[in-house]
Amino acid sequence: MRGHDMYAGVPVTVVMPTYNEAANLPRMAEAVLGLPVDGLHLKIVDDSSPDGTGRIAEELAEKYNGDGRWRMSVLHRTEKDGLGRAYVAGMSAALAEGAGYVLQMDADGSHPVEAVPRMLGTALASGVGLVIGSRYVEGGALDEEWGRHRVLLSRFANRYARAVLGTKIRDITAGFNLWSAQALRDVDLATLDSAGYSFQVELKYKAVRAGHSAVEIPIRFEERTEGVSKMNLATQIESALVPLRLRLRSRRS
Repeated sequence: MRGHDMYAGVPVTVVMPTYNEAANLPRMAEAVLGLPVDGLHLKIVDDSSPDGTGRIAEELAEKYNGDGRWRMSVLHRTEKDGLGRAYVAGMSAALAEGAGYVLQMDADGSHPVEAVPRMLGTALASGVGLVIGSRYVEGGALDEEWGRHRVLLSRFANRYARAVLGTKIRDITAGFNLWSAQALRDVDLATLDSAGYSFQVELKYKAVRAGHSAVEIPIRFEERTEGVSKMNLATQIESALVPLRLRLRSRRS
């Protein structure tokens, strides 16, 4: 099977959390909804962005749903309480709406949109519960604009989490992930504790413990072109503590 036929009848929801991404969202929506995946739906999860991202998302949804197809939707949240909470809300909604696969994707352009069909094809061919767009397998790369400090911090965070949790996933902190609906149901999203970026680690770890395999495919991770990073000291501290907490709990269970 080639092209559209390969993905025919496969409902895929791209969950994209946003906070002050007004400058990025229009081009991201155009790129995602222009992919050769007929069953693809884009769900924006906006945390009441003061820059009007939620309003822009609604306007884009009206535009892309104008042909009678339900291609884009917006979930408005009333508070900004962490990336993990936003993802849980969006993923839970996607599962309730019948998604067969759910893709996590940033709104800032750092994740390569063109890799989505390859990730879906890998999932369909292998039957795994998780496909990771990985920076740290052979062929993966980081944008040259990343400073040495950020590169070292990112690599250390991955090695640290892998060592503590005893996992073979090379990019366990990755945020560009394709999940089967069954993997997300087996994890039980409502039980996840992490609010910030460490959500990525917790979800992968629990999915593997639930018996799901992961495949990593190489991507080039780009620097955002508009806006500022949401990473702060609090999220870095949480990211350091979560692997330890997960390991301790697994020993008790």
